[in-house]
Amino acid sequence: MIRWVVVIFLALVVFYPLLPFLDRLRVGRMPADIRFRFRGVVFCLPFGSAVIWSLAAFLIAEVVSWTCAFC
Repeated sequence: MIRWVVVIFLALVVFYPLLPFLDRLRVGRMPADIRFRFRGVVFCLPFGSAVIWSLAAFLIAEVVSWTCAFC
């Protein structure tokens, strides 16, 4: 369990600087994502995107576990 928390934290650390680039591609604009500006800084709380990315990661892990010969 703690391993997944560390993986998610590292993924957020890696992808947070990519938000301006991803914004140009219109990624991270799910209906449940919250963006607000406070003192000139834009904050993003990607609740909807987190659910979608978690579901995608779960499905990839399941497919890998089904097809992995060494697991």
